[in-house]
Amino acid sequence: MVTTNDLRRGMVIKLDGELYTVVDQNHHKPGKGGAIVRTKLRNVKKGTVKDMTFRPSEKVEDVRLDQRPMQYLYEEGDHLVFMDTETYEQESIPTDAIGDAASFLKPEDICEIAIYEGKPITVTPPSTVVLKVTYAEPGAKGDTATNVTKPVKVETGAEVKVPLFINEGDYIKVSTETGAYMERVKK
Repeated sequence: MVTTNDLRRGMVIKLDGELYTVVDQNHHKPGKGGAIVRTKLRNVKKGTVKDMTFRPSEKVEDVRLDQRPMQYLYEEGDHLVFMDTETYEQESIPTDAIGDAASFLKPEDICEIAIYEGKPITVTPPSTVVLKVTYAEPGAKGDTATNVTKPVKVETGAEVKVPLFINEGDYIKVSTETGAYMERVKK
């Protein structure tokens, strides 16, 4: 058990028999009355987000998770198949457990899988990935005075907005958290 004052982003807690990930937490002291802790919690199974307010002294049950590095192998319907890098056991995980970052994963990428009571509950992909641009329209010459971007397709099928100088065949670094272009890299 931990007090709600000790909640941190990314922490997993148990409320009413359900697991929640702390998305955001804010300690607030209004002018009148006692302090409160405002939180945004994401239900691990359903993916829904709800706002909750606690008193700082309230206790909640924290959950101990086993973190394992696992290698992404392939997509199978609405599941992604991962392999434990130590035991070589394969685990099928629903795509919605990863969220939007699943569109940037390619085979052999290593992800951190959180296991609770023998079942995988969350997948944390690498923070950045390097992907090959498979389709890009040519940029218009002379249109470089402003920060103009164009959409391109990458090898995983995802679409990323990039600067005009990126061409088909280039490799780019993309943030899996935001899906944003970071830089062009040499492969």
